[in-house]
Amino acid sequence: MGCAMYRAVTRNIQITVEPYYLAEESTPEDDQFFWAYTVSIENLGRETVQLMSRHWHIIDANGNSQQMDGSGVVGEEPVIEPGDSFQYTSGCPLNTTSGIMTGNYRMQTLSGETFAVKIPAFSLDLPDMVKTVH
Repeated sequence: MGCAMYRAVTRNIQITVEPYYLAEESTPEDDQFFWAYTVSIENLGRETVQLMSRHWHIIDANGNSQQMDGSGVVGEEPVIEPGDSFQYTSGCPLNTTSGIMTGNYRMQTLSGETFAVKIPAFSLDLPDMVKTVH
């Protein structure tokens, strides 16, 4: 697929994102473009953490931006032990042919301390083979 991988590490928690365009879900003639992204959350540290919430910031090609907040990811609040990882796939619709997503996860340690883990900014772009015709 030749997908780009985006990576960021905060406090020994490594976030890797791999976005890809879903042509079969998209209807360019209606300005509906759909991407999926697979996120891998790896605990490289020594403390067990739990993912409590997420915050996304999405900007489309027209500069329209939207913020999205929610608890957990894909309906879970995964506990990630040292050396373990959690992976999930989600999706994002846009009305433009490209966009940028960034954000953070809020983690909590067993002792109750919370901290934010940066999600690397990643771009949603149409693959070269998909050209929209107007």
